[in-house]
Amino acid sequence: MSAERLYTTGWKDYELIDAGGGKKLERWGSILTIRPEVQAYFKTEKTFKEWEQIAHWEFVQKGGQSGVWKALKKNVPKKWAISYEQLTFQLELTKFKHVGLFPEQRINWDFIKSHLRSDDKFLNLFAYTGAASCMARFQGAETFHVDSVKQLISWARENMESSRLLNIKWVLEDALKFAAREQKRGNKYKGIIMDPPAWGLGVKGEKWKLEDKIDELMASTAELLEPEGFLIMNTYSPTLDVPMIQSLAEMYFVGRSFEVNELWMKTTTGKDLYFGNVLRVGAILE
Repeated sequence: MSAERLYTTGWKDYELIDAGGGKKLERWGSILTIRPEVQAYFKTEKTFKEWEQIAHWEFVQKGGQSGVWKALKKNVPKKWAISYEQLTFQLELTKFKHVGLFPEQRINWDFIKSHLRSDDKFLNLFAYTGAASCMARFQGAETFHVDSVKQLISWARENMESSRLLNIKWVLEDALKFAAREQKRGNKYKGIIMDPPAWGLGVKGEKWKLEDKIDELMASTAELLEPEGFLIMNTYSPTLDVPMIQSLAEMYFVGRSFEVNELWMKTTTGKDLYFGNVLRVGAILE
């Protein structure tokens, strides 16, 4: 079963410049980084030497998931900020190669902006540093931000404050447990977005494997959606391919419109880079 390619794009403060050889070259405002990228298995357009001449930082893998950042220029910051429309995001070099933002999600931020209004309720599960939460709150929606990592909620709060927003509701909890409890309470949301990790740890160190939890997660969130609501799920998990996501959507979102797409971005040099799959569920069909 094939899926349509959904292309997201950069903006003034973000550019995917080049990719290949297991790495990608990106511009975040005025800072350029080189990071590992497993999907960049093709040949680069520019040489790595050309990358290094213009980049400020390169992430060097030291273990399975962690590593260190190598400075390629002198006196470059480890923390800085970039903007997207009216929002401002705080970036920082982390030992897990990330800098606090997934730019490919821009296409989902735009979807949220066009589908939420000020009297809506919005739920962000596995919410990371809260870009989607900030966009929902900017639209005036009552926004619930759920993550099991305290430091990430603190980072998301910084993004809220940088964006001159107020009153995002922070929930430090396992996303699945919160969704199940909201289901029992009978609460409903106009919009839900979730980006469940393939694996991870809960608040108390509980092990999380997406393939073991996806059924329960889909069942709970299906019950939380308003009739006219929407749900977005991103997944980078190799165990959840397009046919599997399609089957889950057919099972749990009966009577609703939905589509499953592959998420891609084109580099400035013309390369196509894959960023996982996206499920979008819409309103109940008449």
